[in-house]
Amino acid sequence: MKNVGHHLASPWRRSTAAAVAGALPVLAFPAPNLWWIAYVALVPWLLLIRSAPTGRRAAFDGWWGGFGFMLAMHHWLLPSLHVFTFVIAALLGALWAPWGWLVRRTLGGSPSGSRVAAALLVVPSGWLTIELIRSWQGLGGPWGVLGASQWQVEAALRLASVGGVWLPSFLVVALNVAVAVLVAVRRARVPAVAGLVAVAAAGSAAWAGAPRPDQTGERTRIALVQPGVIAGPDSPDRRFDREEQLTRELAGQDVDLVVWGESSVGFDLGDRPDLARRLAALSRGTDAEILVNVDAHRSDKPGIYKSSVLIGPDGPTGDRYDKMRLVPFGEYVPARSLLGWATSVGKAAGEDRRRGSEQVVMDVGDGLRIGPMVCFETAFPDMSRHLVQDGAGVLLAQSSTSTFQQSWAPEQHASLAALRAAETGRPMVHATLTGVSAVYGADGGRIGPWLGTDASAAQVYEVPSARGTTLYVRFGDWPPQAALVVLAVYGAVGLVRLSRGARRPLVPPVRTAHGSPVRHGR
Repeated sequence: MKNVGHHLASPWRRSTAAAVAGALPVLAFPAPNLWWIAYVALVPWLLLIRSAPTGRRAAFDGWWGGFGFMLAMHHWLLPSLHVFTFVIAALLGALWAPWGWLVRRTLGGSPSGSRVAAALLVVPSGWLTIELIRSWQGLGGPWGVLGASQWQVEAALRLASVGGVWLPSFLVVALNVAVAVLVAVRRARVPAVAGLVAVAAAGSAAWAGAPRPDQTGERTRIALVQPGVIAGPDSPDRRFDREEQLTRELAGQDVDLVVWGESSVGFDLGDRPDLARRLAALSRGTDAEILVNVDAHRSDKPGIYKSSVLIGPDGPTGDRYDKMRLVPFGEYVPARSLLGWATSVGKAAGEDRRRGSEQVVMDVGDGLRIGPMVCFETAFPDMSRHLVQDGAGVLLAQSSTSTFQQSWAPEQHASLAALRAAETGRPMVHATLTGVSAVYGADGGRIGPWLGTDASAAQVYEVPSARGTTLYVRFGDWPPQAALVVLAVYGAVGLVRLSRGARRPLVPPVRTAHGSPVRHGR
């Protein structure tokens, strides 16, 4: 252990170790999908931070670990953003600097039982606060929230129905803190074991007590059309032709709704009435309405929009949703006057897309009401929650991810729909151009096959309807709000102790030979 400590005495070696330790949790997400590793993946990082010689060094360990986590989580952006990926990772990684200081303050040295008990609340609260801050769309959104790594674990999905993805995140971090204490602080094992028991009790309580989606017994037949990779200068026309061919195969299959992926139509339908007529003919031929996604300059207003457009037997029905939350650099460049150089070193957007102003619930008929989202928006729990509050019976995402085919991104993106379904108690459809396309039931469980990145097909899914209101839909993002309260209370207690210490005399009173204190000033 002394040799290890000596080896980490070098700031650069220590920083490298922190970056590697910070990257470990990414293995819990797709594509590695080692979900169980999340329960211990933070332990090396926590142990490194608690050994920091100073609070300043602990903050640097937090920053470097955050850099490693962000870079590993978004490494698939490297072909598109190049060196800018490192800049983004470094900027977002700075959010973990105060967390590093907090870890050392609660777990550094030989912590008492009370300090460990505080750490089991404060350290996860600090982590949740970071996830809340970086969930702001301008900072890239909540991609890689730790709780999302548990998208296949039934107990975690039940927790998500209570407190959104935030609640699994909190409990996973608390579990890591308890394990770190068991490994490194023998004298504080009792509170660590108590923490493990509390995590298990919370999971069990959610399992037993959270309201389950009320299955109505009704089923909706929804078809996903995934054309596959189609590249080249004439790809918008050839993609439309392939989507048209696949959709024709659905005739006679008693489909209620056909869904195409993001950017499935590369022309504004007002400028291309021939495409609108072809889509209307497909709707008549399949006896189903078709939800397409138009990515083009609009003919009725300036700018490029990404829009979900519903097509009926007579053409566009008038139901349209314009994407509201855009991908930084991918669909717009923040502060373009300052950061526009990013377009010269990567594949950042040459022209900013325009934002929609409100979410839309579309009435497809026969009681089917859908809540569309576009691509990146499925990472935001509040968007699906608001759609369900507005009456959506099926959540629906149109995505592409074609730029990131040979990476972890398509599977990571598809997995998010399981969490949105579990949080809201509504089934969710994730339709893409190039995979992975998937459908999940109201409990977050997968329905039917995934359409992988090698598939070019039309697939029909039997989607069971559900009713009822989950606790997350009812109460919203209460776990991060509670985390802020925990941090505020912890900070207030610290200030009170600091002020009490400041009022104590620096020199003890001098005592006489009889043991009574000398009264100065008399």
